[in-house]
Amino acid sequence: MWESFLKTVEQVNGVLNSYVWGWPTIILILGTGLLLTIRTRFLQVRKFGESLNTTIVPTIKSLGKKKQEDGRVRSISQFEAFSTAISGTVGTGNIIGVVAAILTGGPGAVLWMWISAFFGMVTNYAENVLGLYFRKKDSKGNLAGGAFYYIAYGLKWKWLAYLASIFCIFASIGMSGVQTNKISGALTETFSRITGNNENADLVKLIVGIVVAVIAAAIIIGGIKRIGKVASMLVPFMSLLFIVLAIIAIVTHYYRIPEAFGLIFSKAFNFNAVGGGILGFTFGTVIKKGMARGVFSNEAGLGSSVIAHSASETREPVKQGLWGVFEIFFDTFVICTLTALMFLTTFDISTLSPEMEDSVMSMSLFSTNFGAFGTATFSIILPLFAFTTIIAWSYYGEKAVEFFFGFMKEENRKYPVIIFKVIYVLLIAASATIHSGLVWDISDTFNGLMALPNLICLVALSGLVAKITKNYFDRKKGVKVEPMLSAYPDMNEEFKQDIMSGDSEMQ
Repeated sequence: MWESFLKTVEQVNGVLNSYVWGWPTIILILGTGLLLTIRTRFLQVRKFGESLNTTIVPTIKSLGKKKQEDGRVRSISQFEAFSTAISGTVGTGNIIGVVAAILTGGPGAVLWMWISAFFGMVTNYAENVLGLYFRKKDSKGNLAGGAFYYIAYGLKWKWLAYLASIFCIFASIGMSGVQTNKISGALTETFSRITGNNENADLVKLIVGIVVAVIAAAIIIGGIKRIGKVASMLVPFMSLLFIVLAIIAIVTHYYRIPEAFGLIFSKAFNFNAVGGGILGFTFGTVIKKGMARGVFSNEAGLGSSVIAHSASETREPVKQGLWGVFEIFFDTFVICTLTALMFLTTFDISTLSPEMEDSVMSMSLFSTNFGAFGTATFSIILPLFAFTTIIAWSYYGEKAVEFFFGFMKEENRKYPVIIFKVIYVLLIAASATIHSGLVWDISDTFNGLMALPNLICLVALSGLVAKITKNYFDRKKGVKVEPMLSAYPDMNEEFKQDIMSGDSEMQ
């Protein structure tokens, strides 16, 4: 009965996915990024240096300093907001997702991940700018924002905002399902290699799913502050460990680096199946797999990471927007590129097949390069990547639930949130045993649905993004203009006073 149900889900999702990730969506993603790039005058290129100077550089300098608490506004630091956001993006999509993209779309899919990321840098920037500009503050001083807020109060299409919140709820469940599925798959593979026994694979997967669910529940209950602290501790560690190992593996096969880049570029623009071999793909398949995995990895256009950024203490929308530029750069141009080069320099693609299990191939990537140490390390890195994504998306889903039930009294909204958290945790355990391909496809569908209302709003409010951007950089040049910090006069005045008081953290 369960197998029959999953087969029906797979068929229905297959039809829906073909529409959601059809050419209109691909064009809308690229078109939105291109429009925002033009309207901000290639901000991701012009201000990339500034994005580093206002994000990572001051963060490193401030390490060890005690954060001053603001009694009026309950928020998290800019780095905690970034860590929560990046933990939602840097997940299995950066390792297994890239491997899956190459297996099912060919090496050329990597180029389309880069293209989507280039435009995604300014798309994510725009999301953060609008997210902070239209965010709200509740009676306890908690800041909350996201795509549904700027759709509702910026575009003023509340029906679309409610639809966006529903899609976000399902996308959060889908995203956590992929992460848990990959954790269980990787750890089960490790277990079978150690014991030489694969007979109890489903039981091991279920046990892993339950353990992940229990640990996630303990952190999720603590809310955004606990999520932010956990993410800010784990993200730097796991990212640095992966980067070091990937560079070692690539340098070991340095003579194959030119060949790897050659495959990425030569296989990206073939309008017919590439050679007709086992890794032969049509032009459309290469683009769709690259774009879908790119969006899955960096989430630019989904309107998801802006939910975490909106809880930041900063009062300047543009400053948090610059975190978004670095976020996409780090996610795709650093982590995903290292994965792709590591994969293409390690394996001969003529020996690969789209039917190969992406989790198994990802583990083989580490075991082939580093032996038992690689297997053990992968068994640590992947769960950390995936786990931080699970807890970040729980917060995204929670905020979507709060927005959807906004008509209820503030004290009563906690009940729908509690119900969501319970369902979320239960589905974490359940998704551990579902077939890998189906989990990916379902998550891709929900991501595409979540992106549509967000992209429509970004196009409609692109002029406002340009205006807020100009306002910020004009003020930096010394031009006397009224700061554009919030869409609401009372909050704009409050934030302006905070900036004038010289609080560098809030600026």
